[in-house]
Amino acid sequence: MSLTEERQRRILTTHVGSLPRPQSLSAKLFARMSGQSHDPKALADELHQAVGDIVRKQAELGVDVVSDGELSKTSFQYYVTDRLSGLERFTPKPGVRTTRENRAFPTFYKDGSHSGTQPTRYACTGPLKYAGHKQLEADIANLKAGLKGVSCIDMFMPSVSPSSCVGLMENRHYRDDEEHLYAVAEALREEYQAIVAAGFIVQIDDPRLAMNYMLNPETTVEQHRAWAAKRIAALNHALRGIPPDRVRHHTCYGINMGPRTSDFELKHLADLIVTINADYYSFEMANPRHEHEWKVWENVKLPDGKVLMPGCITHASVIVEHPELVAERVLRLARIIGRERVMASSDCGFASTINVDEPPEIEPEIVWAKFESLAEGARLASRALWKA
Repeated sequence: MSLTEERQRRILTTHVGSLPRPQSLSAKLFARMSGQSHDPKALADELHQAVGDIVRKQAELGVDVVSDGELSKTSFQYYVTDRLSGLERFTPKPGVRTTRENRAFPTFYKDGSHSGTQPTRYACTGPLKYAGHKQLEADIANLKAGLKGVSCIDMFMPSVSPSSCVGLMENRHYRDDEEHLYAVAEALREEYQAIVAAGFIVQIDDPRLAMNYMLNPETTVEQHRAWAAKRIAALNHALRGIPPDRVRHHTCYGINMGPRTSDFELKHLADLIVTINADYYSFEMANPRHEHEWKVWENVKLPDGKVLMPGCITHASVIVEHPELVAERVLRLARIIGRERVMASSDCGFASTINVDEPPEIEPEIVWAKFESLAEGARLASRALWKA
């Protein structure tokens, strides 16, 4: 049964993409990333095995639409620096970026940075072209192999958005920011097309769409909306010709556990998000800063055929959500937009840190408990919505 058909029968579950990886795999990836000596074959072999294991783990926990856990990627966005030509790495000046968040809470952040404050380490110094075909082919092959013998409804593979990709580099080549943005979009289009051609849904990872307001303290709400509209136009340019039912879009506010009082409110962004050429929209709704935002969809019209994938479990707390709370989060939206237009998801990813000397923000045992609650909550919501 197809994803669309299955949504008519019950509430399905999915997540944002990144999942905890084995520590030994993290060590191999870290060695490769930092230029240390490593065995490429040992890395490839362990990655192949780990993807199979993580796909089976998702199915066992009751996840209906699965991913490869982003196990090959050192970061949801920095992975692309190995897949684009025209980039050069440089040593940035020490320090962190001033944001609305760390300006408001300097004591909390005095010993470290938070999402988006790390200085840029890359510059675009020449024409940007996609050069990651070999890495992408390996990712696709690993996910296809991992799916053998596994029961799931569908599968997706994340890929960075043009706005998030542009945010990790300085432009030293293109005549202006718009030309640079569209060059990035055109290069990433190759990755989007290849993922869909392989039979997967492509997920556009786009935290910058929501986070840019927090990262730029002098920006007004209207200025950020105008900025976001231009980035969405570039994304839609990259997605042209790709069937919207094979595209999902994810935005969020980063992975840090912090006060987050300056997160851009969904009421200012939702009407723009629904103009993206995707059939599925993922956003945060499970942490205390955003749980009330389900009400936005009472006033923002969701276009026909579109589906919301609200976060019903969060990366922003180690508390394991009760299944009944997960169900309630689903029911709130279902009563507004219709039961067949809600898919229960997570706020963001749960990948373990690539640096084996740093503990993950959420231990894997807690991640798996959260997924069990997600699946049980979806079952409770399904019984309530299809009880007739």
